[in-house]
Amino acid sequence: MPTYLYTKYFEEQVLKKRPYLKKEWCVEVVENPIKSEPQEHNRYRFWGRIPELDNRILRVVTLDDKVTIHNAFLDRRFKL
Repeated sequence: MPTYLYTKYFEEQVLKKRPYLKKEWCVEVVENPIKSEPQEHNRYRFWGRIPELDNRILRVVTLDDKVTIHNAFLDRRFKL
């Protein structure tokens, strides 16, 4: 299992703006996504359901190494 890292942006901005987020949920989504795809600027997107948040969809964005978490938010527009 990889060791996950977090960007300064994630630690100082994302977690502050979204205090309901848990790092464990982000790791779970990256490890077990219902969908993933490359994103521009050498990043990757991962989506997963969070049972603790009424099965809402969490989008997690990592750097190109897929272990450095950069952003995360609830994605209301997600469609499979």
